[in-house]
Amino acid sequence: MPKPESIQQEIISYCSAKDDAVVDFPFGDDVMVFKVKNKMFALIGLKERVGINLKCDPVYAWALRKKYEAVVPGYHMNKKHWNTIYFDGTIPKTLLFEWIDDSYDLVLKRKK
Repeated sequence: MPKPESIQQEIISYCSAKDDAVVDFPFGDDVMVFKVKNKMFALIGLKERVGINLKCDPVYAWALRKKYEAVVPGYHMNKKHWNTIYFDGTIPKTLLFEWIDDSYDLVLKRKK
């Protein structure tokens, strides 16, 4: 099983490569925020329990929480629209990347 820090670095690289993605630290140096069109699409905790907050369709967000123990309502976020996913090795990277894409797309659609 890959270490959480290894997954974290891959996720950071993936988010950084998104078109027009900008990295910000509005909440301090322990939370990396990725924005597109000045709206957040991902937040990554860098110090404590390693994970990512992603925007999600509310119905899908609820279903993911029921299916995966590592997916919980968004920490310090609107619980209806955000999930926190902990990098505990139980979620395949392909799914994490898919969920990042979904979050990014949701933010872009909202800004149009």
